Parts: sequence; C-alpha cells; structure tokens
Amino acid sequence: MVVFDLDFASHIKVLPMLLYNRPPLKSRRKELRNGSTPAEIKLWSVLQHSNLGGYKFRRQHSVGFYILDFYCPSERLAVELDGDSHFTVDAIEYDRERTAYLNALNIKVVRFLNTDVYENLNGVCEKVLEEIKGENLTTPQPPP
Repeated sequence: MVVFDLDFASHIKVLPMLLYNRPPLKSRRKELRNGSTPAEIKLWSVLQHSNLGGYKFRRQHSVGFYILDFYCPSERLAVELDGDSHFTVDAIEYDRERTAYLNALNIKVVRFLNTDVYENLNGVCEKVLEEIKGENLTTPQPPP
C-alpha cells in the first residue's frame, strides 16, 4: 500500500494562480483594456479607485479561459457589458456557457447593455450595489 503525504493547504494556494489572470491571456487582457469600448470607459470611470461603495473592481480580469469586463473579487461579482455582438445565436450560447462556468465557481454575473450605461449610468451603479448587497438573488441570464 502506497501512502501519499499531500499537504492539501499548500496545493490549494496554487489554484488561484491557475484560475485567475492566467499568463497566456495577459496580452489579450491588455489588448482589451487598451481597446475598451466607450461604454466600458464610462462605467470604469465610476468603478475604478473603489469609487462605487468602496468596493474594488478589476478591469479585464480573467477567470479560467474567460476575460471578464469588470470583477469585484471581494464579492465574487462579474459585471459584463453587452453590445451588438452579444446577440447572435452563437454569442448567446457562449455567454450562457460562460455564465454557467462562472456560477459554478460561485461568481455571480450581472449583465447590462451598453445602452444602459449611456442612458442610465446611475441605475446601472445602483443595480451593481444591489447585487453586491444581495438584494437581488437571481443571476441575470443573456436573452434567449
């Protein structure tokens, strides 16, 4: 009989390195940050520097093989902005799979249209705070 002496705690510390901001995605994350959409720039102006309720957000943060528009690590909340490219059949299915993957990691995903940011930035920010405070317990899904 072979007995393995594994220190589980030391292995668990490696998981975040394998899951978050994976090195192979670094150049793509930078590319996305440098090529942010106007809606992302507008929302980031509110989220950066812990301006929204004191919560720290990261921009273009990767989890697994997915890159999130915005991520609040302390609350495990992803904020995604959807433009026209998200409304094809393939994109809708991709977003569903992505959301399911993130939910399986206990990361909640809230989605907004770019037009929501342009037309009602305060409402978007209020909704993000509601999600953080647990006032809305359902995870919004992409449209069918």
